[in-house]
Amino acid sequence: MKEYNWPLMKNTLSFADRVKLAKFVLSSDKFTQGKKVEEFERKWSEWLGCKHSIFVTSGSTANFLLVASIIEKYNLKRDDKVLLPACTWVTNINPIFQLGLTPIFCDVNLKDYSFDIENMHRISKIHSDIKLVFVTHLLGIPAKIEKYKEIFPNAIFIDDVCESHGCVDSTGNKIGSNSLGSTFSFYFGHHMSTIEGGMISTNDSKLYDLIKLKRSHGLARVSDNFDDYSKKNPEIEKSFLFVTDGYNFRNTELAAVLGISQLKKLDKFIQIRKNNYSKYVEIINNSNMFYEVTYNEGNSSFCFPFIAKNVEIKNKFISLLKKYGVEYRPIVGGNLLKQPYLNYNIVSKNTDRLNVDIIHENGIYIGNNQFVGETELKLLSNIIKKI
Repeated sequence: MKEYNWPLMKNTLSFADRVKLAKFVLSSDKFTQGKKVEEFERKWSEWLGCKHSIFVTSGSTANFLLVASIIEKYNLKRDDKVLLPACTWVTNINPIFQLGLTPIFCDVNLKDYSFDIENMHRISKIHSDIKLVFVTHLLGIPAKIEKYKEIFPNAIFIDDVCESHGCVDSTGNKIGSNSLGSTFSFYFGHHMSTIEGGMISTNDSKLYDLIKLKRSHGLARVSDNFDDYSKKNPEIEKSFLFVTDGYNFRNTELAAVLGISQLKKLDKFIQIRKNNYSKYVEIINNSNMFYEVTYNEGNSSFCFPFIAKNVEIKNKFISLLKKYGVEYRPIVGGNLLKQPYLNYNIVSKNTDRLNVDIIHENGIYIGNNQFVGETELKLLSNIIKKI
């Protein structure tokens, strides 16, 4: 693997984190889901400001498990419609058709990379029966959920905050704290890491109980209502009583130990990212080669995105990034509907070109994290001047 002077991310697990994990391994006899997972869930809920959290194997399984539980709790039917942004990570989209729902795709805007309001209004007239809206808070920028709810007042809203831990809304509340269901990822490249892992958070106690059931095969014994389930089904051995379909999306005590240790540093990591982001905004807006970036006070920056005004600028920029050893990626997947496995369309707009295609053709990002500082920001400024 190529060594970069400025990689997307460096290993966030410190020596102290590893020592804590080693001590746990040497002193514990249980490594599958147990007390440490419960402790991590409780501490995450306290940090986020919600009632309940469920630790799972990844942000991807968090998305799948949340959607599956929403379908059951709200009695959604096959082919019910779900509104999704055309630029997001594939694990927002995949559970929708994997679980038998119908995705309806919306263009995104070039400010916060979430739903384009004009396109949402147009969709609402054609698809007034949208049942679920899955909002992605992309790249650490909070989306304007309240505006979306005005357009789809009867829809269920859930939030993917997988790469945006700690971003806040206009009232100062962390995104996901007031959500019916929100998901987070602790993958290597995100704000904090449990190596692999994810979390679902909710304030709905019934949904929480259902998610717990589905996380563990549908086994009644993990439910807060175990006694009631057992009494209603006396003919079945209660240790192997299944009350819903489910999966094995449980995480381990080992990952929870890392999560507890990392969580103590998360606010510091976020503040460094925010400070870096404000300087990046100044750098990019001093250039006329990229779309202007509006600084969002509620950000918990995941990366530094760049949308060039034409492909020639993008190519020159990429050439210089390679020269100076700066790792880059397309902005998530660009227009995901261009991927060969997704045969869907976006409801047309009154414009010749979709914003998501501008992102797809001319957008890239580079890393922002707690390891980025003045040296990297000075390099970025010099690279942009060289274009």
